[in-house]
Amino acid sequence: MLSQQIATIVAAAGGSGHEELAPIIAPPFVVGGVMFALLMVLLFITLSYGNLGRRHEAVEEHADPHRQHPNKHDHGQGH
Repeated sequence: MLSQQIATIVAAAGGSGHEELAPIIAPPFVVGGVMFALLMVLLFITLSYGNLGRRHEAVEEHADPHRQHPNKHDHGQGH
């Protein structure tokens, strides 16, 4: 029964002859070029943040007992 329904749907879809294509804003190579350029800009922005971790050496944080939310990961060195 399912195969009959599928055959009917395929026959109905194939019987139309010519399908109207959906309109696009510009030719396909222009759309592709704009998308490529946009992705390249985003790639450049992403790569420009790559050196943030290498700006300077990491500085040890001192354990301040007067902080409202003290660092719980100092393993008791601040006591």
